[in-house]
Amino acid sequence: MTEPAPLDGYRSAWQHKPVLQLVYDDFSERIAEACAPGLTIEIGGGIGNLKQRLTNVVATDVQFAPWLDCVADAQRLPFADGVAANIVMVDVLHHIEFPPKFFRDAERVLKPGGRIVMIEPAITPGSTLFYRLIHHEPVRTSADPLADGVPDPARDPYDSNQAIPTLIATRHRDRFHAMFPQLRISRVDWFSFAVYPLSGGFKPWSLVTVPMAQRMLRMERNLEAPLGRLAAFRMMLTIEKAGLPAAL
Repeated sequence: MTEPAPLDGYRSAWQHKPVLQLVYDDFSERIAEACAPGLTIEIGGGIGNLKQRLTNVVATDVQFAPWLDCVADAQRLPFADGVAANIVMVDVLHHIEFPPKFFRDAERVLKPGGRIVMIEPAITPGSTLFYRLIHHEPVRTSADPLADGVPDPARDPYDSNQAIPTLIATRHRDRFHAMFPQLRISRVDWFSFAVYPLSGGFKPWSLVTVPMAQRMLRMERNLEAPLGRLAAFRMMLTIEKAGLPAAL
């Protein structure tokens, strides 16, 4: 397994790879459309690209970077109760050691009617071989995605299980609702087919050009409804907190 690059390495790769920027612009657009009006807290702000698309955002990460607003662990958020309209993140949930700790804290920090909006790997019949054989992060579908415990401060923040989001959205959905009665999975969007794997992600190579990727992304939008659950490489999970949002 290749040692992960620090945040500045990822940021440099993103800045020098227009195809990757195009893929992540699509992610940002989807998240922005799903957010409620009000303060947004970004978890795992990483390279800082999402903050360029959203307004009224506090960008956090477990690692320091000068373009972020603060350092914060998703399992212990340093925010007051009921301050946020949204909590957003890209590729974070599958890295969290004990997801229930995050969901409890997110429930506390969100306003009534607030939303958690996250984009994560989708483990589907069409994507599973890629994620299991080519992608460096593990896929353990036998794991308990809602296991709880005491976080290990020495744990590598890049440790992961890519299956966690899919397991919560499907096999463990009813259990999630029982554990967090104030939170409801309101929507799961299955999307992204060829462009994401062909882009090479943060690797230096890409098998598609920007014009090719633009055309393919438009085509993929039309395939999401009939094929998403079978072949998508990505999912957007939207979770809402019970209650009506305060009047604006």
